[in-house]
Amino acid sequence: MPSPRPAPSTTSWSGRPDRLGGAARPARRAYLDYSDFCPVDPRVLGVMRPFLEGWVGNPSARHSLGEEARESLRAARAKVGRLVGGRPEGVVFLSGATEANNLAIKGVGLRGRGRHVVTSVVEHASVLSPCRDLAKAGIEVTAVGVDRDGRVSPDDVRRALRPDTCLVVLGAANGDAGTVQPWRAVAAVAREAGVPLHVDGVGVLGRLPVSVEADGIDLLTVSANDLCGPPGVGALWIRPGLDLAPQVVGGGQESGLRSGTENLAGAVGLGVAAEFAFREGPAEAARVQALRDRLVDGLESRCSALRLVGPRRDRLPQHAGFVVPGVKGETLVQALDLAGISAVSGGRGAVAGEPPHVLRAMGLGEREARSAFAFTLGRWSTADEVDLVLAELPPIVERLRAAPPPA
Repeated sequence: MPSPRPAPSTTSWSGRPDRLGGAARPARRAYLDYSDFCPVDPRVLGVMRPFLEGWVGNPSARHSLGEEARESLRAARAKVGRLVGGRPEGVVFLSGATEANNLAIKGVGLRGRGRHVVTSVVEHASVLSPCRDLAKAGIEVTAVGVDRDGRVSPDDVRRALRPDTCLVVLGAANGDAGTVQPWRAVAAVAREAGVPLHVDGVGVLGRLPVSVEADGIDLLTVSANDLCGPPGVGALWIRPGLDLAPQVVGGGQESGLRSGTENLAGAVGLGVAAEFAFREGPAEAARVQALRDRLVDGLESRCSALRLVGPRRDRLPQHAGFVVPGVKGETLVQALDLAGISAVSGGRGAVAGEPPHVLRAMGLGEREARSAFAFTLGRWSTADEVDLVLAELPPIVERLRAAPPPA
């Protein structure tokens, strides 16, 4: 049985005024921007609601309500641990994937047991920015290159390692190109050298099988919203015994690694979302991939100006990214929005104000890279939404390519 659709907002899409032109939005909408925001599963909201409305204690309190809160946190850790294939005590709840990446990278890099970190040139800004902070602190960062599909070579990682390397950092997949990285092979390289591996699991968890124990991962980033859970919640799985320098200090919560009263409702929501992803993820990923393939095949047959970016195999099942030479990705996304289709322009993982570094690293020129856009599908994507894109996108591309360049 398919999952229920999210409850509608107070004002429907069709009734909201358009931000740009003031006209009413189209009655039909295709939401294909799950990489930026996944609608929260109403089943998750149902479990969270009592923790927002009822009598709930602080997990640090020494009374019965505090014990109930601690038990709820323990249960949430167990659910996240099961999803990632690791022990529950390794789960630390945080404000999201960005904080998790910062804690993993700076937490290991600043503990003083090495002066060198290895990552790749195609990482998300939440990886590249803390790496830059390490560089400012005198820790050298080596960013290995990628092939034309955006894929990291484990041999390049091996060659980049040094005796003083303290961490290898890799995104399990790339959100711009959709490329799934060979994290298991990289883990074997890091393990052979005795270097911890941090993997950003956003985009992959709940869609492809990941196990921190079987795969040899030492730190793994988890995002609740990526699993149709609450936004602003995430976790970092840390291999027990691995020492990190905390980045938020004060009260000593989360085993001293993240001070501040825990977001109990959010942690519970993440746990429930992880449980659904564990149980339903394989079937959901297969359904979404079939829709994605229908979208890619249909667009390639209808729109010759459009070109798929990234590999056909070893690709996230929910991701379809393209370039349209001669048309800016932002312009195309705006035109799609007016037609009732939500997509994302290229370079979403870049540092604000910088060019789309992932696509440039894959060999695209700057103008071509700026023409990139993507569709990302999810739990409530439908064949009707795909058909809407197939009907609307080709004439939009034709019109924009025929338009004279701006003066």
